[in-house]
Amino acid sequence: MKIEDFVNLLGADFYTGVPDSQLKALCNYLMDRFGLEPAHHIIAANEGNAAALAAGYHLTTGKVPVVYLQNSGLGNIVNPVASLLNEKVYGIPCLFIVGWRGEPGVHDEPQHIFQGEITLSLLENLDIPAFVIDKTTTSEQVEAKLAEYRALFAQGKQAAFVIRKGALEYSGKTAYRNDHSMSREEAIGHILSASGEDPVVSTTGKASREVFEYRAAQSQGHGHDFLTVGSMGHSSSIALGIALQKKNRRVWCLDGDGAALMHLGAMAVIGTSRPANLIHIVLNNEAHESVGGLPTAAGRVDLCAIARACGYLKALSADNPKALEQALAAAKAASCLTFLEVKCALGARDDLGRPTTTPQENKAAFMAALGE
Repeated sequence: MKIEDFVNLLGADFYTGVPDSQLKALCNYLMDRFGLEPAHHIIAANEGNAAALAAGYHLTTGKVPVVYLQNSGLGNIVNPVASLLNEKVYGIPCLFIVGWRGEPGVHDEPQHIFQGEITLSLLENLDIPAFVIDKTTTSEQVEAKLAEYRALFAQGKQAAFVIRKGALEYSGKTAYRNDHSMSREEAIGHILSASGEDPVVSTTGKASREVFEYRAAQSQGHGHDFLTVGSMGHSSSIALGIALQKKNRRVWCLDGDGAALMHLGAMAVIGTSRPANLIHIVLNNEAHESVGGLPTAAGRVDLCAIARACGYLKALSADNPKALEQALAAAKAASCLTFLEVKCALGARDDLGRPTTTPQENKAAFMAALGE
């Protein structure tokens, strides 16, 4: 279905959510139509944030908002759906557009498999009726389902469209970029060279794929790296848990800007815990690159100032290889909780591979290396 037809059927004028590759057609269309005009379109920090924004929109307009998300983000909406939107509480209507990663029978990455299996049942448990849209779904079918949904919205209920891969089409040529020149892969090479045999926790998405490929190219093995292939926004908390238990080891966290913003409160916990052996690096390309390149708020906020305010004793920034080498040397010499923002260009190699080991194999190798 053409995205223009789909959006016209929805008839909404406020969208918020977290970008998803299954919803690239919708996300790109919204950027081309609204950009980041907050009255009509907000890319939220996380999906729960989006649900709350949607509630505020409804309270002021009486209209039905649209929240878009990957099914991995359903966990983030459980609390606001159950304790805010639900008809037994405030009865705030909302339409969810959910990208279905890990659909049973469709090959996908390991972090999506279980989430894909429980997507429809989780929506059912949240009392959110769901209709699956695929490549064969017609406008008439969507229109008929929307008629049912509007009756639910009038009762203060929520509903969802679950989108299969390739179900929505958009012919627009939306392009995303920033003004930085150093690639993330180049930055990761410098960082892993500096980290040596220290344990590294890397965030979900292309960053972990680049970490894996760097180790393979250097014939170093993969035992020093924990690849957080899912669980977006939680790699820094994993790293904190390790650093607090392994005080004699320097621990490195390779975070992403979208991931860091998704659960920004983790930085406050890290700052108050103040482990002297943790170096928290945010690879900031100002974008949700792994799911299409839509912008994050990280291009318009001062991450180093946030880190200092949270209690990090040292906060550094680098946007070129020389500055990065100097910052890495300073971070290693500081022996205190350190934050490093690395400003990177958008983009990755077309032939970038994926880890060839399973998450369980990664876990076993990492734990063995930690125990040495």
